[in-house]
Amino acid sequence: MNRAGSRRPRSRAGRPLVLGSLLAVCLAVGALLLLASGGGAGGAKGPGRDAKGAGGGGLAAPAKKELAQRLVSSAENSSLDWRAQYGYIEDIGDGRGYTAGIIGFTTGTHDLLTLVERYTRERPDNGLARFLPALRGVDGSDSHEGLDPGFTGAWAREARGRAFRAAQDAERDRIYFDPAVRAARRDGLGTLGQFCYYDAMVMHGPGTGRAGFYGIRRAALARADSVAEGGGEKAYLGAFLDVRRAAMRREGRGDTSRVDTAQRVFLREGNLDLDPPLRWKVYGETYRIK
Repeated sequence: MNRAGSRRPRSRAGRPLVLGSLLAVCLAVGALLLLASGGGAGGAKGPGRDAKGAGGGGLAAPAKKELAQRLVSSAENSSLDWRAQYGYIEDIGDGRGYTAGIIGFTTGTHDLLTLVERYTRERPDNGLARFLPALRGVDGSDSHEGLDPGFTGAWAREARGRAFRAAQDAERDRIYFDPAVRAARRDGLGTLGQFCYYDAMVMHGPGTGRAGFYGIRRAALARADSVAEGGGEKAYLGAFLDVRRAAMRREGRGDTSRVDTAQRVFLREGNLDLDPPLRWKVYGETYRIK
């Protein structure tokens, strides 16, 4: 498949085009917001479930985590084969330089730099280490200075190895998956809610402003009680998706199908455990998981 144009630009409002240290600040502030919101397990007033109950290990259970990566990949890559994306790299014209890998790490928003830095600490002789000075130089911009030619080829070659694939997995979990699942659990959400949080974290980043994940969550909690606060899960998730959709529209994103014809469909069906079979549409394309 021709990848040009198939990867969908996203806002990543929480991955600002400024000094990269702000990403760590966003993660730390996000953790503080979770505590301040009173979303811990001890604050739950009741189950609040208004469809079939959550079971197993939620989204972190291996089968559900695999399903989550396939769902995200349908929106990010127009493909369910998320493992085919380790070596992906291109400039998609969204002002964030190169977008690469399984979760869309970018050279302009610090997470790609952090990935390569952490990987280099483990494997100093890797094929990307020589680009670290250039990556630090372009961080916070859409520039390719010092990366062309050579960086895209080096990325693709490095991604053939298990070590770099494992590094991408670990960074995805550290920045996006684990914080999203923790936040959802604190809010008393089951597997679908955990996925809604994860997909929002991937697209919007861990920012605290109106367009970042923690800002969206804060606005949703102002509209509806979470399960941990005694509210109904479907009602709260409906509010969260409403706020997220509004954030997408404010950013000029005309297509909100990853909410409207995917997550909203699962919610309407009452599939709070995100159990297959699943059928959804993203950007006009229909996907199924049996």
